[in-house]
Amino acid sequence: MKMLMFDMDGTLINSGSMIANTINHVRQNLGLSIMEKNFILKSVNDPDINAAEFFYGTHYFTDEQTVLFEEYYNKNCLNDLEIYDGIAKLLDELKNDFNLTVATNASSDFANKMLNHLEIGKYFNSVIGYNDVKKPKPHPEMIYKLLNTHNIKKENSQLIGDSHKDIMAANNAGVDSVLVNWGFSDHEENAIETIEELRTAIYKKFN
Repeated sequence: MKMLMFDMDGTLINSGSMIANTINHVRQNLGLSIMEKNFILKSVNDPDINAAEFFYGTHYFTDEQTVLFEEYYNKNCLNDLEIYDGIAKLLDELKNDFNLTVATNASSDFANKMLNHLEIGKYFNSVIGYNDVKKPKPHPEMIYKLLNTHNIKKENSQLIGDSHKDIMAANNAGVDSVLVNWGFSDHEENAIETIEELRTAIYKKFN
């Protein structure tokens, strides 16, 4: 069996407004100024920054920040949520040939809620979030966990994501990957632009 591992935010679904609003909600409650949406989204997947320090000015996420983030996120995670054009059709096409899974740095509880709301949760046999591992992407733990759970060899798998954290996680696990450019980052090279290109990249890998 062959397995495809999808990142969620910025790859399957456009949740950018909600993510930016949640981070700004925390910032406002901490007495910090609001950040511009595109600046947040460009930075949130940057593997070279400490997110807690960058967004909230602390070396690590505090309990207060975590509660503020999760309470707001839980109440609002279905707002302004969109599936990228062509994703549902592609998943429906792939479901018979591949074991479809999700590896997201969001909570798997929220991820399942969001994917089911957009009626694509049914396509995925596993959804793994940051709360299911000790180290999220770019660490390869999520990849290893999915490979082990479904007893898939790494050469029979591929990860699709919109950030360098996704590609680094795949590389660290020795797994093939595809970088897409319709998400939160604006990649200047080595990224595909359309669903049709993604379909081609997937079948090229496994044929």
